[in-house]
Amino acid sequence: FFSDPMTIAIPISSATMWTTRQCVQRLTSSSIRTLSSSAAPHVEVTKTVKAGDRLGALREQLSQDEGVSIDDFAARSEPTKIVRKKAPPRSSKILPKPRWLKAPPADSENYQKLRSTVRELGLATVCEEARCPNIGECWGGGEDQTATATIMIMGDTCTRGCRFCSVKTSKAPPPLDPEEPVKVATAIAKWGLDYVVLTSVDRDDLPDQGSEHFRQVIQQLKIKKPDLLVEALTPDFQGQTELIERVATSGLDVYAHNMETVERLTHLVRDRRAKYRQSLDVLSYVKSLNTGCLTKTSIMLGFGETDDDVRQALEDLRTADTDVVTFGQYLQPTKKHLPVKEYVTPEKFEYWQTEAEKMGFVYVASGPLVRSSYKAGEFFLRNYLREKQEAS
Repeated sequence: FFSDPMTIAIPISSATMWTTRQCVQRLTSSSIRTLSSSAAPHVEVTKTVKAGDRLGALREQLSQDEGVSIDDFAARSEPTKIVRKKAPPRSSKILPKPRWLKAPPADSENYQKLRSTVRELGLATVCEEARCPNIGECWGGGEDQTATATIMIMGDTCTRGCRFCSVKTSKAPPPLDPEEPVKVATAIAKWGLDYVVLTSVDRDDLPDQGSEHFRQVIQQLKIKKPDLLVEALTPDFQGQTELIERVATSGLDVYAHNMETVERLTHLVRDRRAKYRQSLDVLSYVKSLNTGCLTKTSIMLGFGETDDDVRQALEDLRTADTDVVTFGQYLQPTKKHLPVKEYVTPEKFEYWQTEAEKMGFVYVASGPLVRSSYKAGEFFLRNYLREKQEAS
């Protein structure tokens, strides 16, 4: 059939050529393996197995040791070593809490009642959002003291991010609840409180920063319960006087705005939009309106402030004619927040109370667990009522 009997040419497709090539490679590879296994001595192959995977190690070794008895296998198997790691050392930045920073548990009947009402009405409280250690004591009240609560209005998400605060933050929080003024007034009337503190998140995203909403909540409270004493712990409203005045003239009894810390540490502790001098101007402007309400602020200790820092802050507050000042210990809410530099002793808090009273403040509350609205009924209300009675 062919002209050259020694040459055979078969026309095949490219696919067939590829398949043929594979077959040749497999045959060649098989031959090499066969020759190698017959010529080479027995070589023991080992494989690294993760510690603790004893079952995997057993299967691997059995597959290599065909014909080996189980006794031989067990005799040459090495036991798996278990290494126990110690817990990492505690960070040097986290200071252990001293014995005096202990608050009573939140388990009273009145506490449970207030908590249930908050849930039913969908309200937010700074007591819970800021993880206040005094929530059981303030909400508990009792026969010999007034139950107090701090309601946080305008949502639970703030447009600022202070480094000490655990409240949620966002550049665009949810819209305001138009029904909130009525809801808050209903809750307070149901609780039977004598003194309530209203606070809010910052709402820099709103044209009026929530000042009108704040005003409506206060007015609804006064309508529902005219004898209720209302304290408003407000944002700085970016220092805009018309917004500050809108809240200050709403009928409240105490206008509060917190300095939070001393001037030297303000840029480290507070949001960059919160300025020390701006906060002083807020308190000073409210006082100049002559509405009859008291002005109040709070300073946290433990950020690394010096005595000179604190004394200068008190002098600045007196220049602004601030009536009430409170001192409390800063407590780091989470690992993401500023660490505590110092746990100030109760004796030091007593010292600052004495110093502030000498400067002429109407009332001073100072202690490790004191907060701006801490036990407002006990620390402020009784003194306030006594001063009004003596004046009349």
